[in-house]
Amino acid sequence: MPKFPFLFYSSQVRNHRKITVIDGKIAYLGGFNIGKEYNDQDPTLSPWRDYHLKMTGEGVTDLQSEFLEDWHAAAKVNLLQNKAYFPALEKGTIRQQLVPTEGILLEEMMSDLISNAKTSIFIGTPYFIPSKRVFNLLRESITRGVSVTVLVPLVSDHVLVKEASFPYLRTLIKDGSQVYQFLNGFYHAKVLLVDDEVCDVGTANFDKRSMFLNYELNCLIYDGDFIKKIKRILTEDILNSRKAALVDFTHAPLKEKAARTISYFL
Repeated sequence: MPKFPFLFYSSQVRNHRKITVIDGKIAYLGGFNIGKEYNDQDPTLSPWRDYHLKMTGEGVTDLQSEFLEDWHAAAKVNLLQNKAYFPALEKGTIRQQLVPTEGILLEEMMSDLISNAKTSIFIGTPYFIPSKRVFNLLRESITRGVSVTVLVPLVSDHVLVKEASFPYLRTLIKDGSQVYQFLNGFYHAKVLLVDDEVCDVGTANFDKRSMFLNYELNCLIYDGDFIKKIKRILTEDILNSRKAALVDFTHAPLKEKAARTISYFL
């Protein structure tokens, strides 16, 4: 909702978190919203490809708390002390950390992950419009021998977001990274895998809107077996993609110029 005195800025800030909690015992987090396109009912974007986490165990308590914090902010009703929402839960078996972000906090988190990469970085995102800081850190990681792979959709679901990514993807290809375009429908997943040691799955896109405007919620996972599952999924999606070349990102100079001027709000 727009608020004085920053009408334009406040009109752009969005709660982009996607949280579902059932009976305080089962929770879901990831890229899926509720809409016909997410259920393959939009012929231009089907099949829809997304990543979503199902959580059980004591980690659900953190998701429930985050949802009720947002509920308190939006509805002005505080349910955080209501024990009915917080049943006793067993300790989980997978090491993970929920990271709610707003403002520059997401940029900080991504910067830390990229800066600490030693061997490999994999980014899967529908929108690749990174901040200057994050983009420079990616380029620096390539110069120190880190393998960087980016997976983006071939088709776009919003005007200009594809063209806004062109200068970044061209530069990464020139630097030596691998860029793939997903062919089997629309790729909406949000994933960042570093060194096969930490995997970030959640609601945040790899773009300036998520890094500076949106309220986001991501899950950092440190479990080796779970990361192996993620890698199998990523391998499958790469097989359903094509490796991009510079020519794939040089064909819309006017749209690219227009996209650059509004890149923070795409």
